[in-house]
Amino acid sequence: MDAILTATNRVIGRTAVIPPRTLSVYPPSVSLSSLSILSKNSVKTKSKGSTLHKTAAHFATLRVSASTQAAPASVEAYTIPTEMKALVYEEYGGVDVLKFDSKVAVPDLKDDQVLVKVVAAALNPVDFKRRMGKFKATDSPLPTVPGYDVAGVVVKVGSQVKELKVGDEVYGDINEKALEGPKQFGSLAEYTAVEEKLLALKPKNLDFVQAAGLPLAIETAYEGLERTGFSAGKSILVLGGAGGVGSLVIQLAKEVFGASKVAATSSTGKLEFLKSLGVDLAIDYTKEKFEDLPEKFDVVYDAVGEGDRAVKAVKEGGSVAVLTGAAPPPAFRFVVTSNGEFLKKLNPFLETGKVKPIIDPKGPYPFDKVVEAFTYLETNRATGKVVVHPIP
Repeated sequence: MDAILTATNRVIGRTAVIPPRTLSVYPPSVSLSSLSILSKNSVKTKSKGSTLHKTAAHFATLRVSASTQAAPASVEAYTIPTEMKALVYEEYGGVDVLKFDSKVAVPDLKDDQVLVKVVAAALNPVDFKRRMGKFKATDSPLPTVPGYDVAGVVVKVGSQVKELKVGDEVYGDINEKALEGPKQFGSLAEYTAVEEKLLALKPKNLDFVQAAGLPLAIETAYEGLERTGFSAGKSILVLGGAGGVGSLVIQLAKEVFGASKVAATSSTGKLEFLKSLGVDLAIDYTKEKFEDLPEKFDVVYDAVGEGDRAVKAVKEGGSVAVLTGAAPPPAFRFVVTSNGEFLKKLNPFLETGKVKPIIDPKGPYPFDKVVEAFTYLETNRATGKVVVHPIP
């Protein structure tokens, strides 16, 4: 369907994100994006794809994602197809409802949108909760192509797009409101249409896999810290510090906001990982009750749904941000609003390496293993982000 790009490729940089004692590096691999820019009117079609089967996932030693991915030097000679390969579900349910479909219509482009050739995409808990029908009252119509996080290359721009241009390497969370009418055509496809305001240029030192693992999680981490009024000199306790959001809350609190002390919880095996992120106090939740510690914190960031306990660990007058579950006072629960300006603001910290993407060592998963990736994500055992790459 797409032509193979024959132009010279440039290599994207690498970022080390895991402590030395657990270091092992993925063998470099090159993935070439086939791109195109001349569009025809598309007709929405759907066909039954092959049903994928659940595969058990096990935890592996943490590794650095060091794959090199080639980005196109030119996209001028390629036409955009009317149909694409995508992961689709036509009904709500478990991983068994996910199917591959090679005849999904390439989404139409609105004036304020760009069309992105997807190079890598990441999974988030909201993806499987949405697939299970937990937000069906405000969801877009079925069938659905899932996926919020994307990293890829702009291949077409709408008439009102002001800054981005064809050939730009971008990343972002494609849904401004995570639960209110998210896009029917998500990022687990060859192409996705995204409003310009939701995207930022990909940090130059990060490859597409690393960039794909950032947007929703880092925006959630940043927005939560802002909403709590977190600032330099304050202390924070992060519940679920090894997860996709928690690992970034730790880094942002330390490197961007200037925390005086960062504490975080994890299971026994991930305590050293927390320390590698800069945590001053690593708490093993299997052995200690964080709410019983004599020390209290200015802010508690609850990424795991322990709001009833979280409010017992905050100082009087402090604030508790909760992503899921109960939120008794003074806690508040929020759902992130995707904002490309957040990414632009944080890009300098990413490009200097002060804040690093954390990619789960079992990934990246190739596109034909997406169901396995979802199955693993749903165990709640992932460290950092679960990423899918390459996308056909």
